[in-house]
Amino acid sequence: HVQLVESGGGSVQAGGSRRLSCTPSGSIYYDNCMGWIRQAPGMEREAVAAIYTGLGRAHYAASVLGRFTISKDNARKTVYLQMNSLQPDDTATYYCAAKNGGSSVYALARDTYPWWGQGTQVTVS
Repeated sequence: HVQLVESGGGSVQAGGSRRLSCTPSGSIYYDNCMGWIRQAPGMEREAVAAIYTGLGRAHYAASVLGRFTISKDNARKTVYLQMNSLQPDDTATYYCAAKNGGSSVYALARDTYPWWGQGTQVTVS
């Protein structure tokens, strides 16, 4: 049973920063792909960043490129999403998701992730 535990959500003013953390249970962290997928009210889910935990290769959606950074800490088996220059459009529930590797072509394909956390709310005002 895979569990993904997110933390770090909250309220922030426009222009501010926030860091989200995701710690998966079991062995799902190793040599897999971990992603951050967000959903704003009334909108479809959008994968904003993903990282392959083996090689550390990162992928970003155009909407966050240059502002968000996904990283990993192998010792803590934790993936982070550092969000800078936050704007009200970034307001959403952010989900950590995981899958068993796969082609980097599908790194930001949200429907390819079978395991999801409960989500953490980020509100930018």
